Formats: sequence, structure tokens, C-alpha cells
Amino acid sequence: MHPTEDTETTPAPVRDIARLITRHAPSAGDHPTGIPALSLHRRHGPTDPVPCVYPLGLVLIAQGAKQVLVGERILSYMPGHSMVVSLEQPVISHVTRATVHAPFLGLLLRLDLRQIANAASAMERSPQPEPGRLDISIEPLEPALFEALQRLVGLLDEPEVASSLAPLIEQEIVIRLLQGPHGSHLRQLLLEDSPDRQIGGVIAWMKQNFSSAFRVEGLAKRANMSTTAFRKHFREQTGMSPLQYLKQLRLQEARQLMLNQGMDAGRAAGIVGYQSASQFSREYGRLFGAPPQRDLQRVRSRKRDSEGALSA
Repeated sequence: MHPTEDTETTPAPVRDIARLITRHAPSAGDHPTGIPALSLHRRHGPTDPVPCVYPLGLVLIAQGAKQVLVGERILSYMPGHSMVVSLEQPVISHVTRATVHAPFLGLLLRLDLRQIANAASAMERSPQPEPGRLDISIEPLEPALFEALQRLVGLLDEPEVASSLAPLIEQEIVIRLLQGPHGSHLRQLLLEDSPDRQIGGVIAWMKQNFSSAFRVEGLAKRANMSTTAFRKHFREQTGMSPLQYLKQLRLQEARQLMLNQGMDAGRAAGIVGYQSASQFSREYGRLFGAPPQRDLQRVRSRKRDSEGALSA
């Protein structure tokens, strides 16, 4: 790995993880791994702001820097910090620091709500509500947590034992998250009558049914809230209205269908629930900065340029 401007200030465990990511993610892009919950991410230059959906999970940057726009709030994070997303969250994110020789390197570890609940039930601390907060927390480096992450990524070098040991290390990571500064953030999800739990259930349903037509009043009823309370809590937790959230889900899915399955815009629009092709194109352009065909050409061109720069 090439030295970077962060080398002297980045904690040693993070530098070690950066070396592991470099080895197992040798090209720009998003890399699934032999550990199902773990993916590695690499970029060779700053990126434009891109809408995406962050899942329930732990994010670590090992090299470079990134910004995330949640509603109207801008969050910046870099090596030495961990980010936990406790509710599937549409955001606009972009890499702010990366080069071919000092690429952005990061990882995502998806978390399991049942595992969080089981670990929390064995602890004596009770979850305390924190009303009015967004469902993304960024906290400084905790050496024990990063050491556990280092061991998890290190298992990619030992595929013969990874399937047996990875679940144990993932459980350790969940316990350390609950015991550390992210703990109250995650515990909020476990309160049966908390807005987080209620909104989270509605969001899970929306992700399974986003192509269907429904009204905010129906979503509020599903959350067992008044429409006014539902709108308020939904915006507090996601930074946007329910209909804005639904629109992002649909447009994100349509983009993936066109990129990964080669669908044309009209077919993708219909699959995700749009009845008007012109409305789809208009709303797609607002979110991604260009109509579908031009946006896809831009994405594919940048990927080719990135791969060409690395091989030069």
C-alpha cells in the first residue's frame, strides 16, 4: 500500500485493516467477501454525491474520507472513526479524498437485529430513549473494536476456518458496540414501543412493497401512530418525509436494475411502481443529476477511467 498523508495520524489497527482491504479489494468498486455480512469498498478518486441506502450495519473507513448527507445534515468521517447505521437509511454520500495511489478504502459489516437483541438481553444496562436523533452515529476509534474488525477481515486469508470463526467475531463486535458509545444508539431499536422500532417496521415493509401504491395514513396506521406523529418521527429518524423515502427506494432500485441487469428505463420504471415514464425520468434526473441514459453512461465511463488509471 502506498503511504498516505494519514499514515502518521491513523491508528495502527486501521492501517493494518487498510493493508488487508488493499489485498482483498485490488480494484475500484464494491467487493463482496467470503464472509456474507462483510463487504469491502475501494475508490480511486473523489466521487460525485450519489444517493444510496445504508443498511443496518457498521462502517469503517481505513483510508481516505467521506461525507454523508442525511436530510439537511452533513456528516463527515475518516480513518479513526466508526459509523453505525441503526435504521436502513437513504443518504447522499460521496468520497471526498482518494487517489489512484492512495485510494479510499472502507468496509461494511451488516448487523443482525436478532443478534443485537440477544447480546443486549445478556447485559444489565437498560436502553434509554434518545428522541429526535438521526439513525446514524459516528464515534471515535475504540481500539478493542477495531482489533476485532482486524481479526474479522484477517479471516479472509483463512477461508478454511472463516465460516466457523467469523460468527464468533461478529458476535464480539456486536457486544463491543453495545458496550461502547454506539450502544444507546443500537439499544433504541430494541424498545418495543419506541418510535425507532415502529418506524423501522414500516421501513422494512416499504422495502418489500415499494412498487405498490399506498398512502401515508396507511403507513401511520401500520406504525400504530397518528398521521402527524408518524410524519414527525419518520422525518426525525430518516431526515426526509415518507414519500421522499419511498421515491428514493424506487429510484435506487430502478438504477440497479438498469446497471446490473441491462434493463431499459421504461421497463425499470414500471417494475418499481412508476406509471408515467416522463415522471420517472424527471424524478430520476433530480436525484442522480442526469436522465437515466446519460447517468448510466457517466457511471460506466467513470468505472472504465478508474480501471484504466490503475493499470497505467
